[in-house]
Amino acid sequence: MTNVPAVRLGTRGLSLRLPLRGASPSTKALTALAALLVALALFAPVLATHRPDAVSMADASRDPSAAHWLGTDALGRDLYSRLLYGARISLLGPALVIAGATAGGVALALLCAWRGGRLDRIVSRINDILFAFPGLLLAVLAVAVLGPGLTAPVLALAIAYLPYMARIVRGVAVRERRLPYVAALEAAGMSAWRINLRHLLPNLAPFVVAQATAAFGSALIDLAGVSFLGLGVQPPTSDWGLMVSEGQSSLLAGAPGQSLMAGGLIVLTVVVFNLLGDTMIARSHQETLR
Repeated sequence: MTNVPAVRLGTRGLSLRLPLRGASPSTKALTALAALLVALALFAPVLATHRPDAVSMADASRDPSAAHWLGTDALGRDLYSRLLYGARISLLGPALVIAGATAGGVALALLCAWRGGRLDRIVSRINDILFAFPGLLLAVLAVAVLGPGLTAPVLALAIAYLPYMARIVRGVAVRERRLPYVAALEAAGMSAWRINLRHLLPNLAPFVVAQATAAFGSALIDLAGVSFLGLGVQPPTSDWGLMVSEGQSSLLAGAPGQSLMAGGLIVLTVVVFNLLGDTMIARSHQETLR
């Protein structure tokens, strides 16, 4: 059997080092904020002081107090608890969108990078067609067919984000495919599946994670928009986009707390993940050039 030359996969490929190793203080702060948001969502049942759907008309539209730390909405529901529980749906939805789009996009990218030729051209044309449809429009159409809820917009947005992930990852995968160690592994008789899964994919992983992190904020905005229109999760389920919509009447009445707090959390989360994703992308490019 032909001996495979020893190749350091991290030399020209993307480094698999821990994201925080050697990171700047700002990157560590962004990572800590992202982790805090996720932790608040995970531990919402422990941190909440009230049931998020508990209605009490006697406590409707109350200002912040010892009993209700952030006040209550027009139905007397505790805003602090609703924001915590709202984080679960508001973060879960985008996570599912990006997970689905990333899985499909990476699979297509690796297939096109490996096979090339006609298949690559056909997939690229299909991606161009999908790019022509706004993700939010696809989500609205999916809700019209499947009904309101979380499932329909998540499926539609995952399809909408798939060509973006496929196109971005394909460019890096093509470059990785041309590196000498891939030819060496092929000469040794290693199958295409094994090369892609054991070598190409791990080397691409940091870049893929960086792109997925950057796209998370966009998916969150799209899903929040769907919920704001009343086409996403339905009351009494707590969701940040839905809370912004529900707070409109209170906003006009001079009590903007619910809309401002829910909207502020959406903005904060989007900014954190966008900046963190951009930082990770820049670092992955630096690693590639080494």
